[in-house]
Amino acid sequence: MGRHVDDPGPLNNETPAVSQQPAIEPAPAITGVAGPPPPAVPKKPIVMRVREYFRSYFFEEAMTFVAALVPLCFVSIALYTRHPRTNFIFDEQEALLANPYVRSVADPASHLHWLDAFRRDFWGLPHDRTIGSYRPLPDLVWRFLWAIGAREGTPFLDHWINVLLHGVNGGLVTIIGYRLTKDRLMAWLAGLSFTAAAVVTEAVSGVVGLADVLGALGALLALMALMLPMWAMPFAVCLATLFGLYSKESALCIVPMVPFAALVASHLTHPKRPMRWLRALLCAIATAAAFVFYVEQRRRMFPAALPPDLSIAANIDKPWATRFYHSLLRWYAQPILPKDPLNNPLVDATGPQRVAGGLRVYSRGIGEVLLPFRLSGDYSSPQEPIPSRLVFPESILGGLEMVLPIVLAPLLAIKGIWKNRKRGSTEAPADLYALAAISLMWIVVSYFPVSNIPIVLPTVRAERFWYFPVIGTSFLLAMAFTRIIRYSRARGYAWAGIAFVCIFFVWQAVAARAHANDYTDDLVFWNATRHAVPRSAKAHLNYSVMQGARGNLEERRKANEVALELAPKWPMASIYLGDTLCRMHRVQEAWPHYKVGFMLAPGDPNLISLGLQCLWDEKYFSNVEGELSEMGSETSGSWLDFLQRDMADHGEEHNGVDPKYRPRGYNEGPKNEN
Repeated sequence: MGRHVDDPGPLNNETPAVSQQPAIEPAPAITGVAGPPPPAVPKKPIVMRVREYFRSYFFEEAMTFVAALVPLCFVSIALYTRHPRTNFIFDEQEALLANPYVRSVADPASHLHWLDAFRRDFWGLPHDRTIGSYRPLPDLVWRFLWAIGAREGTPFLDHWINVLLHGVNGGLVTIIGYRLTKDRLMAWLAGLSFTAAAVVTEAVSGVVGLADVLGALGALLALMALMLPMWAMPFAVCLATLFGLYSKESALCIVPMVPFAALVASHLTHPKRPMRWLRALLCAIATAAAFVFYVEQRRRMFPAALPPDLSIAANIDKPWATRFYHSLLRWYAQPILPKDPLNNPLVDATGPQRVAGGLRVYSRGIGEVLLPFRLSGDYSSPQEPIPSRLVFPESILGGLEMVLPIVLAPLLAIKGIWKNRKRGSTEAPADLYALAAISLMWIVVSYFPVSNIPIVLPTVRAERFWYFPVIGTSFLLAMAFTRIIRYSRARGYAWAGIAFVCIFFVWQAVAARAHANDYTDDLVFWNATRHAVPRSAKAHLNYSVMQGARGNLEERRKANEVALELAPKWPMASIYLGDTLCRMHRVQEAWPHYKVGFMLAPGDPNLISLGLQCLWDEKYFSNVEGELSEMGSETSGSWLDFLQRDMADHGEEHNGVDPKYRPRGYNEGPKNEN
């Protein structure tokens, strides 16, 4: 008997028996009669289609660097892009307009060549005039941009490189997170946490932040190199370390951190053959070799003078630990850093006070990472004064935030390694312990060199110092947010966890965008800064200068008076107020301020010549020539002594101060390109 028509056919690949029933011929088609139309497929609502597209992109398609790069670059562009007609703000004038190395590319007669970036400091100055920063790669980038069209008009192109590279760094954070945890949600949240962190706005929106962005790129490339085969890994780590070090000194954190990461995470990067101790050793050799090469090259091509307190004679009677530490600093040959109590009051602090002040600033920085209530481009004195006591809530909290991660990181690393051995899997497991250990250690190690605790920096506090540490905080935040979302989803209220995470990112995005708007132009920047940090004398004085550059002398006077009230012993505040009054033709009121400023800074040729020139222009020099002569005698050998005598002898010839001694005007390039 034949099969029933519903028989599913042969099983187990058996050959079916030949049916004895005649085959049923199909009915002939009836022409000219349309059949019923196929059922219409309902079109999905656009919201559902968008949702499916994003779900597919972020959680189903291959997790590649390019896939991570595209959305995070768009986030960076949306949050940090400055106005296209922005002008040069704050340090950008010295870094670009007054940088003889950068500008020389447009001067055929210049003797400066491309590789002279390794013989100049960050500001394009030679070793005998340096102010301490050695960062050749940012100068090379700026020189290239200057060559292809960036000029005095706007720094927008120079700034936009930061924005795009920040998106690149965000993509690398995402891929590193995914490679170490195999968790897409956590990886995307890490990349977004880093890219949208409001505290990095200064580094991304400010042109000078290119050093931080490039340095962090070197650090992230060094971490990515850990995933390469063992034969290639040391070479890639070495090159990435050099890239970071030549971008910014803060990349020094790569030297201890990448070997630590190799030791902790080898079972994740190479699950079949971890060989963690060998990989860590090779990484240590690679980073140490890069560091030694960098230092020795800098010592030879940029032989800057060392601080007197590092000399052998100055340390001969000190404890062995101090002598050893200072011998390392002598070998490192860090050029002398400027010490201005206005920019960093901790210059005048005792050792314990400096530690307490550094811990206070560190604690406040952690707070800005999590809750960016108020962001500022400047924190100069007296906004961050020397602490009056050593033990107070912020110093205690800062100490805990610096010590606990160092204690917890090894414990988490050991736990992760132990769990992996018990699991015995040859496939890389989803392990958060290793990434948490690396992140905790990364925050402290990358911030410590700029904390003012080991050495006193020119700046007491800056948000750009957090660009490196935010790599670590981003991974920790992503792990916490992933746990919150999944915990709430498992208990039936997923909306609550998602809403909490969304509120955090909206807050960060709004704060970042608002702070990036502060970089619209120099006047907007300093106006926003003086409101964000009302006790910063520099913020008020620079705001007054911006008003003066626009001809608003009355507003300049008011802001200048606030600056002088905050910093009565700051010579620039006194002389600038005198200059404001002088330009308002109130020269009799200006003279007392000039006089105070001249005696506070008799060795500053720019300030002295600024005041003397206005006195000459207002035909008041002869009225105070006797007093100036007495002041010159009191400061014999100073610029005040020389310039007042030179103007008395040759004032008619030069129409005031000799032009070669006059200060560079606002928004002008260097007076001497060489």
